[in-house]
Amino acid sequence: MSTGRLQINVFEETFGKPIKNAKVQISESKSPENILEEVITDISGKSDIVNLNSPPLEYSLQVNEPLPYGEYNITVTNEDFDTIKIEKVQILPDTIAEQNVFMQKKLNNIDDTSTFLISEHTLYKNYPPKISEASVKELPSASGFVVLDKIVVPEYIVVHDGDPNDNNVPNYWVPYKEYIKNVASSEIYATWPEEAIKANILAINSFVLNRVYTEWYRSKGKNFTITSTTSYDQKFIYQRNVFREISVIVDELFSTYITKPNIKQPLFTQFCDGKNVSCPQWLSQWGSKELAENGSNYLDILRYYYGSEIYLDVAPQISGVPVSFPGETLQSGSTGNSVRTIQQQLNSISKNYPAINKLIVDGIYGDKTVNSVKQFQEIFDMPQSGIVDYATWYEISKIYTAVERLS
Repeated sequence: MSTGRLQINVFEETFGKPIKNAKVQISESKSPENILEEVITDISGKSDIVNLNSPPLEYSLQVNEPLPYGEYNITVTNEDFDTIKIEKVQILPDTIAEQNVFMQKKLNNIDDTSTFLISEHTLYKNYPPKISEASVKELPSASGFVVLDKIVVPEYIVVHDGDPNDNNVPNYWVPYKEYIKNVASSEIYATWPEEAIKANILAINSFVLNRVYTEWYRSKGKNFTITSTTSYDQKFIYQRNVFREISVIVDELFSTYITKPNIKQPLFTQFCDGKNVSCPQWLSQWGSKELAENGSNYLDILRYYYGSEIYLDVAPQISGVPVSFPGETLQSGSTGNSVRTIQQQLNSISKNYPAINKLIVDGIYGDKTVNSVKQFQEIFDMPQSGIVDYATWYEISKIYTAVERLS
């Protein structure tokens, strides 16, 4: 056996309001009555990191091996909120699994328990293969359905949890980055080489941004952006845990997409596992791992599968954020309006996350600002550099927006 790690983050409805003193009980899914660990969330809604047994590392590095992850059940309770149970949380060796839990206030002091079952990983269970589509879409004419005039990273993705023609399944509004983290954690293993993870995340991101840009489903009269079924789109598993090793890379790359010369849209980057399902013109997930192990970087991997002419671009607009990234990192010694923006946003966030120290909004990036940024990065599981880079800027913007909406 190997060891994986699990941390639970508990919130009231959105990321804007953490829940302290939530009790989390963890058990093996095969023996749910046997409680292995019990932890309590802190003022930022975070539990201690718990070490849990997992299968050997090599199971997730080779195709058709036994189940490569441990499966655990968690139960989250708080006297003011309905109980949440999540079954079959996935724990990979040598990784940190992050389980976000969103609770709702009790009505009339009655506990209304909700239970969620996490389905198997796509590399372990044989899900339906993708129905092939053109990698570059023919856009509607100007007189037809109007598509976006520029590439935009939306604030939310509306995910239809099933076949696009099934009207009996729910739609979920999911923050964009959380959607990419969910899909990546459902489609590949966080134990893979970093360059393979990056290549797959860029393919996942380009796929969904093509759906957004072409308004693929809305142009067909649907009220969602994408589906959760592998026959049509990418695997999204509602309420599943994500992996920190994947999360950090998504924070860095979430607005970067793959395209080709002389096309206006992100490339529709289809992919498959490459072992149980063959797709010669698409990215092979297992093949990308092998290429990374042999020294290829993520761009080499993408060009191997999608063609030597592809290149990476960055979406010029990220919706739902108050101020765009200034283009340069902010660090000790920086001054100006961008520093004031970060100071003001951190002060607002600290209303709900009191572990973040209040700042004087003076536009000077001194030691206190460095420390507050580190505190923010620690709470939201980011590298604790004390520097506001691209990833940290947009994570601060996301949480600031969530806090302000609650206000």
